[in-house]
Amino acid sequence: MPSSSSTKSYLALDLGAESGRAILARLHSGVLTTEEIHRFKNEPVEYGGNLHWDVIRLWWEVRKALHGLEETELAGIGVDAWGVDYALLGERGELLQNPYHYRDARTNGVMQEVFRKVAREEIYSATGIQFMPINTLYQLYAAMRDTPALLKAAERLVTIPDLFHYWLTGNAVCEFTNATTTQLVSPATRTWATELINRLELPRHLLTGIVEPGTQVGTLLPSISRNSSLSATPVIAPATHDTGSAVAAISARDGTAFLSSGTWSLLGTELDAPVISPEALRLNFTNEGGVNGTTRLLKNVMGLWMLQCCRQSWAAQGQSCDHSELMELAAREDSFRCLVDPDHASFLRPVDMPAAIDQFCTRTHQPSPKSPGGYVRTILESLAFKYRLVLHNLEQLIGKRIDRIHVIGGGSKNRLLNQMTADATGRKVLAGPAEATALGNVAIQILATGGATSLKEIRSLIDRSYPVEVFEPLDTGTWDRHAERFEQYCEAVYA
Repeated sequence: MPSSSSTKSYLALDLGAESGRAILARLHSGVLTTEEIHRFKNEPVEYGGNLHWDVIRLWWEVRKALHGLEETELAGIGVDAWGVDYALLGERGELLQNPYHYRDARTNGVMQEVFRKVAREEIYSATGIQFMPINTLYQLYAAMRDTPALLKAAERLVTIPDLFHYWLTGNAVCEFTNATTTQLVSPATRTWATELINRLELPRHLLTGIVEPGTQVGTLLPSISRNSSLSATPVIAPATHDTGSAVAAISARDGTAFLSSGTWSLLGTELDAPVISPEALRLNFTNEGGVNGTTRLLKNVMGLWMLQCCRQSWAAQGQSCDHSELMELAAREDSFRCLVDPDHASFLRPVDMPAAIDQFCTRTHQPSPKSPGGYVRTILESLAFKYRLVLHNLEQLIGKRIDRIHVIGGGSKNRLLNQMTADATGRKVLAGPAEATALGNVAIQILATGGATSLKEIRSLIDRSYPVEVFEPLDTGTWDRHAERFEQYCEAVYA
């Protein structure tokens, strides 16, 4: 790493499905430190019978964070966020509508409509992306059916992090890692899959040019920097898909899998080329864009969304939903009493998550969890079993054994789930850093501004700055005995 005693500061704007954060990172003498300077809620809004993201509110929070840094000199600013959702801009660059939320019901049944025009096998061959009804492809298809006038008024489509880069700089681009989540990008050419787009008659003219992670989108607009120390600050596109940024912070290859644990769980490994094969299609794995020309071969699992929804239900009923208390209660519950498939369609957007779990248990002839601790244990054990299944399928696809699972993101702080993951998979689990997404965002900014010479170098710096916690597998035999029962409960998503 270039030697320098000076401190360089970078701002990572990390927008998650539940909250957003502004993280100030400082690089000094080979040590990277972070400070959360602003945190804010990200609460969807429902109107007109549809669910939307309140991006105007998020932009207000971003401006608030920048206002607090007007006396700070930054070497870069970058935004990362969730995938698949998009915003439409009009002829003057104005936002035409609050973006739809991926959990909105407008995509119900749309995948089947699309498959009648282009076969599932052809779509996978063209994109290598896991089939999920929330993907941008199906959202756009639904928009052509439901809101054609809105699409006609649009001049440009941008993903969520690209929208904020546009508002910061006035320049509209589409960063590669988030673009791949649309299921409209060719992993071979790393450009839009134009033949597929044309066959589906999607509005190709709305798509902007794709840029790689580390591209400077522009500089902060004068109307935002307001003659402060932020004037002319470079705005750099990191891996704008939050999982892409999280994986950029660690080494997850050659026998190591990553598990990005949060609202969604994403389990996979980093490869030099995509795996697009009949077996990958059958197992419904996704080849998402990575940094430095890499591919993240992974599977999306519902993740801690189920727990978040349970806590919301209990809070609405006036029950205690303190996270640490719930973990203690779950640890005291009997093991393997109830198991569910976290990816069952009934858990995607339920009105009442505990009730949805009860209904799944009834259909599979199991007792209901009954208590908050029981529900939490059911969710965590089911997630650990799902990780085991996905890991086995990942090993099949790459033809190599995975020895370690590196858990990153907010879920890496859940020690009970980490131990269950180690026990269920029989693999060593490395947990942390919890701030992997912000660190990976900053890592690409550092590379783009010459603060490091290689991805390997910046990952080593993060390893030194943020040690991991290790969980060794303990009770694998008991988990082995219940694995077949769990797999019987899973949907036939591999057929």
